[in-house]
Order: sequence, then structure tokens, then C-alpha cells
Amino acid sequence: MMRSTCPAAGGRMCVHGVQRSMHRQRPTTVAGMAGFRGGVSRMSSCGVRRGEFHALVDAAVARQRVAGSLKRNMGTKMCGIIGVHKHAGNANVEIYEGLLMLQHRGQDSAGMVTTDGYKFHEYKANGLVKDVFNNQEFLNTLDGSVGIGHVRYPTAGTASAQEAQPFFVNSPLGIYLIHNGNLTNTAELRKMLESSTSFFNRHLRTTSDSEVLLNIFADEIHRAHQKCLLDAACDPNRKKMDMVFEAGEAAMRLLEGAYSCICLVKGVGMVAFRDPHGIRPLVLGKRHGENGEEWCVASEDCAFGPIGFERVRDVSPGEMIVITEDGKLVSRECHPPKELSPCVFEYIYLSRPDSILNDISVYDYQLGLGTRLAHKIMEKNWDIDLVCPVPDGSRPAAIQISAEMQLPYREGLVKNRYVGRTFIMPDQRMREMSVRRKLNAMPAVFSGKNVLLVDDSIVRGTTMSQIVNMVRRAGAAKVYLASASPPVRNPNVYGVDMPSRKEFVAHGLTEDEICKVLGADGLLYQTVEDLVQVGKELNPTIKRFEASCFDGDYVTGGITEEYIEKLEKTGRGKRPMDRGRPIEV
Repeated sequence: MMRSTCPAAGGRMCVHGVQRSMHRQRPTTVAGMAGFRGGVSRMSSCGVRRGEFHALVDAAVARQRVAGSLKRNMGTKMCGIIGVHKHAGNANVEIYEGLLMLQHRGQDSAGMVTTDGYKFHEYKANGLVKDVFNNQEFLNTLDGSVGIGHVRYPTAGTASAQEAQPFFVNSPLGIYLIHNGNLTNTAELRKMLESSTSFFNRHLRTTSDSEVLLNIFADEIHRAHQKCLLDAACDPNRKKMDMVFEAGEAAMRLLEGAYSCICLVKGVGMVAFRDPHGIRPLVLGKRHGENGEEWCVASEDCAFGPIGFERVRDVSPGEMIVITEDGKLVSRECHPPKELSPCVFEYIYLSRPDSILNDISVYDYQLGLGTRLAHKIMEKNWDIDLVCPVPDGSRPAAIQISAEMQLPYREGLVKNRYVGRTFIMPDQRMREMSVRRKLNAMPAVFSGKNVLLVDDSIVRGTTMSQIVNMVRRAGAAKVYLASASPPVRNPNVYGVDMPSRKEFVAHGLTEDEICKVLGADGLLYQTVEDLVQVGKELNPTIKRFEASCFDGDYVTGGITEEYIEKLEKTGRGKRPMDRGRPIEV
């Protein structure tokens, strides 16, 4: 755990009191399929013969082994960020409540820093928000009316508490930064920072791209400061905000990839900015306080309600917003906005259904997916008795499919919300038991029925194959699968942790072959065209969505096969492994 109380003034050293703590090693998850090969006792209707099916399963098992141990059964989480600017009183409780609302975006670590204008007060550690900030007396030490908070799932770097955010640089001015997204030119930027190209030959303490981003921003503020000093008419003490905006313009010319960021800058205020493509979400909120307007910036506006803020708008692509120390909002376009291309996976899986991102309701989007999927299912002429969601994210789509097809909607899979992550299990029996701990299939719902299981996405497929088997054991006559998203065939390089193509059940397989690997009687995927069309119907101003994990088209460009292969070898956010066992980093 790390805690610090540091002078928030440029040029002074910020001394972090570091307390050693024992962080539980969190082994990765291997959801095996080897036992499934022998457990299939009959032919299903996916169009592949039994011998071919066994070969497909063996190939899928081999791919999973090559991919290495998997950290999640569905490694598709990112980060959540929030910043609160009040006129009076501590902001820590509002930040805490906001982080709870963003917990779905990251569960590995949480961090918060507040300021009273003179000092920064910071705390961060591995764990859930409620566990990291589990002491009210301690939370009260994070005083100050302005602050930022972060929940993290590691997409670049390691799971070390040292890489929990916020990150800090003491010069210039004193800057804390939190970041959601992933830079795609981190190696080049790191090399630049550690060379004579940088003002101070900066030393980076972690492997995180967020620390690189912070130092690029700080370096550009230094350059703006030096430029001001060369102008006799420029007073750097009066031009701090202008220097921050100038640094934002320069940084955005250097940075590639996805980034939504919030900063605390001493002597300037709270700063928020978003990449020119608008890949990752960032939303502005406002409320009326006794002393004037108060502001909140967050990854999703679902964080606003519990703390009394109302949605104002999305931060625009390429925009930088400064909330000054006296609470005034100043905005500037730091980079000409490119075509707004929000990540479509935000609407399918990552964001909460009660959020509105880029003027699109996540819930309405998921209902739209359900409508289009229902029409495709009806073309299949499957004999279906009931529609059942795989909890939790597929419920809106499943409800809409049920309504469109006039079929009963049933909650036949009960989720145990009090079970932690699945650890590495020594054999197939234990792995299957770990899945049954999380989900329980009800014979009262499934016995003798032809079941349509609906999931928001099928990435690795290892858990899905066990769910299909579980539903069969609960008495289902047939099990059909419908995925509200297309097959995942490409890595997402913009902050979603699913980098290896070898991890995808769809890798190198047709839909009929995937169906056989999953053990289903039928499988239907949503199309990329439908994903995009649903979004365009809800917000016609958006012409393009970032859907590279489905179609391989990366909106920022410059993503080469060499880059992807390197990404797959290193594995964003993965601990080094020694024969399948986590080792210390």
C-alpha cells in the first residue's frame, strides 16, 4: 500500500511514505476444455461430424495451452476514472461513492488523491474500493475539496500496487494523473523520455503506459515554460493555464492510441482531456452548490447520480477542460477532432446499462442488439421453448429477444455474487466445480426444454462450453446459443485486456466449428454491420465505431502485424509466468 501527504508545489520534492504490505498473489485462471471432449455423448446439429468435432476440441485445447494461463474467464475490463471539484468541504466521500459506481471497470486496485490547494493527500492499494478505503477515520485524512480517483484493471504493466493510479510528478508544478485507455506507441515515447530529447532525461519507475503519458504531459509543460521565459512579455506565474493548454496540444500530437485522462495540476486546477478519436468515454457533470457550480468528470455518468451531479455532456474528442481553482470551467480544442469513433465494446459489455455515452443510452443500445438478433434467430427456424440470459450483461438483449419472438423469458442461471475469482485448479473436475460455484443451472427451468442461451459476447469460450454442459445436465433437451456481438478474432489495443488471438475460441474456426467446440445445438452471432447500425440509429452523428476486435480495422492506424505479435508475446497486464505459476515482479 502507498500513502503520501506531500507539498503540492512545483520544485519541491514529494516524499511518499511507502509501507510494505503483503499483496496476495492472484493466480490466473485456466478454464480447461480437455474433459469436455469425452463428455459429449451425442451428435448436435452444427454441421460437423463426430471425428471432426474431436479434432476441433483438441485444437482448441492446444490453443488455450499455447496462450498460457488466463487471468480471467473473460479478461475484458479496463479502468474507471472520476474527478470532483467542490468549493467547500472534502471531496473524498463523493470520490469514494463515484468509484463504487465505476467498480465494474476495474477490480485489481483503487486509488485517490485530494488537495486543499496546498498539499496533496494520496492513498492507493490493490483491492476493491470498499476494501482499500475501508476505514472512515483514514478516509477523513484525505481532505481537500478537489480530488481524483481511479479503479484499475491492468492493461499495460503489471498488477503491482506500485502501478496503481494516480501517478505523480513533482515538477513542473506538481501533477497527478489518472488514465483510462492504452497508448500504442509507448515504446517510442519511453525511449524519447529517457533520452536527451526530454528536458530531464526522465526516469520511469514502472512499465505502465499511464506513467509514460504523465511524463510526456509534464515534459511539454516544461517546454511551454521555457518558451514563456524567452518572451520578456510572458510571466510564467500568470500563464500557468495557458502553458497547460499548450502542453495538451503538443502531447496530443505525440500520443497515439486511446486515452481519457483527469489530472490535478498545482496552481491550475483539475484538468480533463480525451484523445482525438474519442475511443474511451469521458463525461462532464455539474451541480449547483452554495458557493457556485461544482463539477465532476467521470468515465461514465452512472457515477453522477449518487453524488448529486447531473450530466452536462461528453468531453469532446481532442478537447481539454480545465476547472480552475476557483471553480470556473475553461475549454479548448487541443487537437482537431478526428472522426468520433467510440469503442463499440463499451456498449456491448464494458459500461453499465444505466450510462449514456456519446449521447447513446447503453441500455437502449443493448435492446437494439436484441431486436436485430431476434430477427436473425427467427430465420433459423430453431424450435425454442424459452430464452435465458447468461448473467449479467446479456439481460437487456435477452429480454428484447424474448419480446420480439414472443417466447418466455426465464432466469435459469443463478449467479453467486459472493464468490471471488477462479484460481488455477489442479484438474478438470476442480475447474468445472469452480464454474458451478459461480453459476447454478435450475432443472425447474431447463428440464425437457429447448433453450436459447443469450450472452453479450463469447471471447475465449471456455466458460461458455461448461455452461452449455451445465444446462444439459439440468435436463435441457437442446441448447442453442446467441451472441449479441460478432466473433472476437482480433486483439483490442486500446485498453481492453484480450490481446492474444490464440485465446479466442473463434480463432481460425468457422461458426459451425465454434458451435461444435462449445457443444451447442446451434450458434448465432450478431454481425458487425448490425452493431454499427444500432449505434447510428441512436446517434446519427457518429459515422464510425471502433470495432477492431471484430473487424480488424484499427481507427488510429499504424497497428502492424509486428506490433500485434509483440503484444501477444508480452501480454498486457500479465504477470511473468514460470511454468504456469505466477512469480514475483
